[in-house]
Amino acid sequence: MIVRMYTESDTEHLVSLFYDTVHSIAAHDYSPEQLNAWAPADEQMNKLISWPESLRLNRTYVAEINRTIVGFCDMTIQGYLDRLYVHKDFQRQGIASRLLRCMEKEAKKLGLTTITTHASITAKPFFESHGYESIQAQTVVRRGILLGNYQMQKSLTTS
Repeated sequence: MIVRMYTESDTEHLVSLFYDTVHSIAAHDYSPEQLNAWAPADEQMNKLISWPESLRLNRTYVAEINRTIVGFCDMTIQGYLDRLYVHKDFQRQGIASRLLRCMEKEAKKLGLTTITTHASITAKPFFESHGYESIQAQTVVRRGILLGNYQMQKSLTTS
């Protein structure tokens, strides 16, 4: 596996990976209605237009195995981990952990002392296993549908 910086030509793969992963991996914790609100099929084209700017402005890493994109993550320069997704067929192979380690190193280079994220119900145990603490459970509204998630953070000064 290689981890590299994002390029704009990755966008279509990342949007597809995001949609497929949400609808398969998170299906154990969220209803079909919630999944469709979180990752609507009709917004994929919009994401192809809107994501390149945020992915370019953020620190964005892409994981590849045999030239196939299998995961990605991005973080703002303020230390907010926005997206961390691993392809549904490549779960539990250490890809998310590797991406997260890269992002934590990047945060330290930026002089940040804390990383924050909003973790799904599905992702919460993963983040906890990497030293993130749950600050609070919260409910967000997407397309009029309520979705539960967790505000989480990790101190980089103790790790």
